[in-house]
Amino acid sequence: MKARLPQGYGGGGPQNMNAMIKQAQKMQEQMAAKQEELAAREFKATVGGGAVEVTMRGDKQLADISIKPEVVDPDDIEMLQDLVVAAVNEVYRMVDETTSEEMEQITGGINMPGMF
Repeated sequence: MKARLPQGYGGGGPQNMNAMIKQAQKMQEQMAAKQEELAAREFKATVGGGAVEVTMRGDKQLADISIKPEVVDPDDIEMLQDLVVAAVNEVYRMVDETTSEEMEQITGGINMPGMF
């Protein structure tokens, strides 16, 4: 006995499949363009009231670390280290969050592991 699907479900034939393939290709092109755009964008995070500023590109490469001279205390290197770590973590979070949000706009919220 064959099961019948309600009208409008399943099938659609080759035309429907071709439309889906074209849509997937378009989405892939949009994602590639967005990834290029994000890779070129710079993100900045500042901590310690401006004492440490980190700049990272969207491809997650550190571009610059700026440290104000007044926070360089030879007797308290740990504080400076903590500020640098906090700034790097914050800018990294910013890149990830922005990438996820902008890719989600393209995919419509579909989770595509490994794509971004």
